[in-house]
Amino acid sequence: MQRSLVVTGKGPEVVDTQGDFAGEGDTLIEVSHSSVNYKDAMALTGDRGVLRTLPLVPGIDAVGTLDDGTLVCVNGRGLGERRHGGYTPRLRIDAQDITRVPSRFTAFDAAAIGTAGYTAALSVAGLERAAFEVDGAVLDGPVLVTGATGGVGSIAVQLLAARGHEVWAVTGRVEEHGAWLRELGASEVLDRAEFEGKGKPLKKARLAGVVDTVGSTVLANALSQLRWGGVATACGMAAGNDLPASVLPFILRGVQLVGVNSVDTPNALRDEAWGVLDESLHTDAIRTEQVGLDGVVEAGRRLLVGEGSGRVVVTL
Repeated sequence: MQRSLVVTGKGPEVVDTQGDFAGEGDTLIEVSHSSVNYKDAMALTGDRGVLRTLPLVPGIDAVGTLDDGTLVCVNGRGLGERRHGGYTPRLRIDAQDITRVPSRFTAFDAAAIGTAGYTAALSVAGLERAAFEVDGAVLDGPVLVTGATGGVGSIAVQLLAARGHEVWAVTGRVEEHGAWLRELGASEVLDRAEFEGKGKPLKKARLAGVVDTVGSTVLANALSQLRWGGVATACGMAAGNDLPASVLPFILRGVQLVGVNSVDTPNALRDEAWGVLDESLHTDAIRTEQVGLDGVVEAGRRLLVGEGSGRVVVTL
């Protein structure tokens, strides 16, 4: 009997797979892998801000094959939130919501990339697109990546460095992870404490760009350090969904803030992001841990308390 992980009113449990766990859609995917993202970790606690209904199979990523053997993935699209997600071996979804995985990636690679890597690529593509629109050139100066040891942040560091950008990585665990972040391509590793707490509306302009994964005061302080025409992307809110910032960076320095929504991104931008991954991602650089369904809950717990780093791949 095949097994699935489902969250009920009593919490998460691994159970025999039921037919309705596959959901509805015109295309069937035989799921081989998923991953554990921050949103999945929240769902495993029963967080109703993520889970719109119960019982529900979590897993905002699904990687598997079509009936002709084509390797595909689904990132977001309401999986694990509005409908059953990737922690089950069969998934039905409309063909328009499926992404074909570039040929150089394996199923394990695609799951290691997952929503985190895809979001990192969306952020990098959005950053480069906005910067090009300002002066038709690449970003002139360092790009700051916050939450750099997380799934999104660590892949963003590697992608940016591979694409020729100077990268400054921000982490609350400099001594523990500083060497790893430099291996990924960061030229500077900064302590998160420099960006916490209320700061001045404008600080020394030293950044060309920001890829922010945490929000709140960290993003506000990063915005205040952008140079004229600098660009920041925002894709996460682990530190809070508030933004205690001033309009001064936008008015006096002409900076831009680009939002990144990985769940509902149109197909053209999804394809652009996977193109960035295909061009620039070194899969060996992704720090991965592999678990089965019985290891998902513990992996989610560690992610929520800040003990995890890199990516957790779930093999069904």
